[in-house]
Amino acid sequence: MCVRDRARALPWYTAFFGRPADYIIGEEFLWQTGENAWIVVDDREVRAERVGGAMVTLGITDLDAFLARFAEHDIAYGSVETYRNGVRHVEVLDPDGNSLSLAEAPSSRQ
Repeated sequence: MCVRDRARALPWYTAFFGRPADYIIGEEFLWQTGENAWIVVDDREVRAERVGGAMVTLGITDLDAFLARFAEHDIAYGSVETYRNGVRHVEVLDPDGNSLSLAEAPSSRQ
């Protein structure tokens, strides 16, 4: 995730994920989102052209827990949609306009 200002972005991402970055490598802050999946927050000048242009979807198991945390930290999000296959989906924009969508499969709610 290319961001304009790391100092502004890090508290937002910490609240989004409910924890600080799992790793810090140089100027990059990394959250592990799966066995081999990472969200990297980077504000270096070399990334400036890409700020706000990212779009990812994360599969999660408890959308309501995320929504409660977002409300607690004043993180805005779009309408929760339920698709015909039962997947619940919501789009969340970071302060720079990067899209982090969350998708919860119906089997995770059983």
